[in-house]
Amino acid sequence: MTLIHPAPIESNEAETTPVAAPEAPAGPTFGQLGLPQQLVTALERRDIRRPFAIQTSALPDALAGRDVLGKAATGSGKTLAFGLPLLARLGAEVKHGRRAPRGLVLVPTRELAQQVHDNLAPLGQATGVQLATVYGGAPMYRQIQQLRRGVDVIIATPGRLQDLISQGEATLAEVVITVLDEADFMADLGFLPVVKELLDQTAADAQRLLFSATLDGEVDALVRRYLKDPARHEVKRPGDDAPPAEHRAYTLAFRDKVGLAKELARRPGRTLIFVRTQLGADRLTEHLLEAGVKAAAIHGGLPQSARKRALEAFTDARSPVLVATDVAARGIHVDDVSLVVHYDPPADSKTYLHRSGRTARAGAAGVVVSLLLPDQVGQSKRRFRQAKVDPALRRVTPGDQEIAELVASGVHVEPVERPVRDSRRAGGPGGRPRREGDRPGGGSRGGPRRSYGDRNRSGGERSGRPGGGDRRFGGERSGRPPRTRD
Repeated sequence: MTLIHPAPIESNEAETTPVAAPEAPAGPTFGQLGLPQQLVTALERRDIRRPFAIQTSALPDALAGRDVLGKAATGSGKTLAFGLPLLARLGAEVKHGRRAPRGLVLVPTRELAQQVHDNLAPLGQATGVQLATVYGGAPMYRQIQQLRRGVDVIIATPGRLQDLISQGEATLAEVVITVLDEADFMADLGFLPVVKELLDQTAADAQRLLFSATLDGEVDALVRRYLKDPARHEVKRPGDDAPPAEHRAYTLAFRDKVGLAKELARRPGRTLIFVRTQLGADRLTEHLLEAGVKAAAIHGGLPQSARKRALEAFTDARSPVLVATDVAARGIHVDDVSLVVHYDPPADSKTYLHRSGRTARAGAAGVVVSLLLPDQVGQSKRRFRQAKVDPALRRVTPGDQEIAELVASGVHVEPVERPVRDSRRAGGPGGRPRREGDRPGGGSRGGPRRSYGDRNRSGGERSGRPGGGDRRFGGERSGRPPRTRD
């Protein structure tokens, strides 16, 4: 699991409880930690019997009603660490009919909101707790209908929730427990002013659970303002501050870059390839599809339905290669990603770690590969030092033995076919079910569909140069965070 270690927060509040994360869950059971039996049974039905380290550490304090500050990276089990106390508290007093939410989970991206919902909804059914997602890019009227029927927990991105509150369709007046997940990334995206407005609408004595990979800067200020004497829990690997993945760096000529990406993409297993721009993601995906690689693209210029289809295909290994931009990929929490490729170098060491953290999750093995042009080597070496990794730098060309060995080391993942409930709803125009060859943007002819931003040259991510960005199209921007209404 990936962990970033900034300077500690100077505070006279509760002391941090560091916990070494084991390779596999061990120690007490969920029942021994104080979880209600109905939730223990629901977990066992999903073959979840032993908590991970962050859960073992944080659950007792959270179940006791304390504010919790958790420092843990993606893949460490944070969702259950905050989700189980949330469901336990609200499930103890189930309400029916039209009702205002009593639980709130704030996340930075649409994909993360949906994944948190998918992980917690089956457990919510066991306790009678109803959950709903609220995020941009999805029909607002459906979210309004759900809220009007009554829900217990809202899992939301800040912008859309603020819009619904301003329209009088949502209220936080009865919220008794609030969760902030990936608070550091919300700070990077510029969401914290909206987050503060939302927190100010909840009761001052509401329980707050905040989880973040880093706890400095704006996150520190958020903690000081809203958490009361928090119990602090940290997960780290014993004696190792670096991500537990194998890191490699290859230098190559520009003319060989696409060819080498095609070779790496043929490696069995799930592969996540990071690019800087929306147009770059579409173009690389088109190259991979033309080479016979089952690949999909995900970026801020795609409609939410297309992003959801791409993520589902990647999760199910029907399209085992996903080409992603940084903002879209922050919501990707898929186990068994065995290879991460930095096709375009990240902006900084923090982004490098976040990208690399998509592999080697929860103790699993993983490989991280950086593809560097000659003029990118110097800056990348500095980035590696800051990220506390030391990959050997090798010059490669397509067909080299080392690349062939890396490709051969992959392990095939069996794809899962999702049932199609209704061909008219599952397909495109005319009710045709979508096929494997459909382009990443959701169309059916040729290569990846260009987003409005790509066609108008105002979609935020652009090929070849940073800048621009039209927030109407949800585009990621290079150099400063996007001001989306996610």
